[in-house]
Amino acid sequence: MTTPKKILVAVTSEGAYRKTGYRTGLWLGELTHFWDVAGPAGFEMDIPAPRGGVVPLDPESLSAAMLGELGTIDRYRDRAFMDLLDHSGKLADARVEDYAAVYLTGGHGVMFDFPEALGGLVTRFFETGRVVSSVCHGAAGLLEARLSTGEPLVAGRALTGFSRQEEVLAQRDDAVPFSLEDRLRQLGADYRLADRPFAPYVVEDGTLITGQNPFSARGVAEAVVRRLQQA
Repeated sequence: MTTPKKILVAVTSEGAYRKTGYRTGLWLGELTHFWDVAGPAGFEMDIPAPRGGVVPLDPESLSAAMLGELGTIDRYRDRAFMDLLDHSGKLADARVEDYAAVYLTGGHGVMFDFPEALGGLVTRFFETGRVVSSVCHGAAGLLEARLSTGEPLVAGRALTGFSRQEEVLAQRDDAVPFSLEDRLRQLGADYRLADRPFAPYVVEDGTLITGQNPFSARGVAEAVVRRLQQA
């Protein structure tokens, strides 16, 4: 069977914290940094969301500092690229067999819709030998993934995601519905983190590839591309 050169890039449909009403959504750089590595490597990508349609963007990811970081501004100025986020497909319509990997982007919005929307899909990717990857809060999409044995997919596996300390430093620890780090540990994950908050950090455990924070998206993309090119 020929492995398709396509990656499913999952994004959130949630645009606000439910406790506070603060705006949130996709952290744009976590999409663009991955795209700018996987695209030139020859991989096509689709961008579906749980509800489809317009993808909300976290306003903090559109600040001058964040847009300037690692060239995100170039994608933000690309009308054709940004238009993709106005017409996302629905995750429920995604066919696993069409893709070699799934990449779960972050932004706080995913904490509200990824667990329920992605559990079964992620399991199908993993159990068919495809690459499962995430960055930052995107690891919330792993929380409800159960293997055919009934065990949590993350149990005993080395991984990372946005840390409890980073949540406090971002001043969002009172707004989020749960601590991602704590939830992953409770499920039995071998949770790992960088030596200092917000340092780029990527963990690879076979076909499971995860990044800790927004600055890890490029590293996740490079690891995913390496893995797919070796397949």
